[in-house]
Amino acid sequence: MSADGRRHRLAGLEPDNLLAFLALLGLLRALEKAEPAWLPKVAWTVDAPPVRPELSLSVAVSHEKIAATAADGVAFLAERHDFGALKDLRLSPEDAAEQLAAARASGDVYTADLWAALVSDAAVRERNKAEEAEPTPLCLMFGQGHQHFLERLRSVPRMARADRGFSRSKAVISAEDCMAEALFTPWARPDAMPSFRWDPHEDVRYALRATDPTTQSTKETTQHGANRLAAVGLAALTVVPERRAGKARLGMLGGGRDAGGAFTFTWPIWRRPIGLTAIRALLGHPGLDDADTRRALGVVDRQRARRISVGRFMNITRAVSLDA
Repeated sequence: MSADGRRHRLAGLEPDNLLAFLALLGLLRALEKAEPAWLPKVAWTVDAPPVRPELSLSVAVSHEKIAATAADGVAFLAERHDFGALKDLRLSPEDAAEQLAAARASGDVYTADLWAALVSDAAVRERNKAEEAEPTPLCLMFGQGHQHFLERLRSVPRMARADRGFSRSKAVISAEDCMAEALFTPWARPDAMPSFRWDPHEDVRYALRATDPTTQSTKETTQHGANRLAAVGLAALTVVPERRAGKARLGMLGGGRDAGGAFTFTWPIWRRPIGLTAIRALLGHPGLDDADTRRALGVVDRQRARRISVGRFMNITRAVSLDA
């Protein structure tokens, strides 16, 4: 925390972790909803390594107050995560169009943003001889291992508290403490809670390990506060149809494809404090491949993560620097 209490280093949010970046977007959205007068902005500490985001506010606030306010904002936004009986993001083009129209008609900006980040009825693929609206490339679960994306997108942000430990050693951690740990301390991932597979820590490939980690008796744990924030941060990443290989396919803000056709997500590291709207503009800026343009915009680096398949499951890799 700075001497005046208005700047706060977010030590838990590493620059090369997609879950951390989504949590950063979710933090800004949650604070804007709960305390708009705070005018939250973020820059990266590029001159004070290790590089981490620094939150700037218009008023002096403690870490405890930030964590509690973020928890309140997520709880409010989580009520908009209502998907009815849907458990997976598998919709016909007609159903997708209906959901998008209903979201627009609701008059709630966040609901419209959320559905606009999930699906487009204009990008269609064939599955089991039927047309299906393509889901966001960040949907990594379709029922494998009883993991259902919309079910988790509905439930995780509403799980205010976290279970920690198993069996007799189980403890319950408050929403505020979960947020504080995710934001202000290096992640220990102590929570026995569901996730979205956006954390590269959940990539359990074992080519260089002595045993298969998917069959070990240890249970996966997560950083629950980060997953709650990321669940609402996803709404900032609008999907859009794009022409690819002669067909209308789904793209997304910050998304792309590598030479092998694998989905990638790229986010900038910038020097000056900006808000959520400006971050979205940077994610969609067409000129960031040009060094002079990046310099003019205060962008010092870009991080790129890749979606991979690990057996039946999909994961996100740790990002690599493109410009450093």
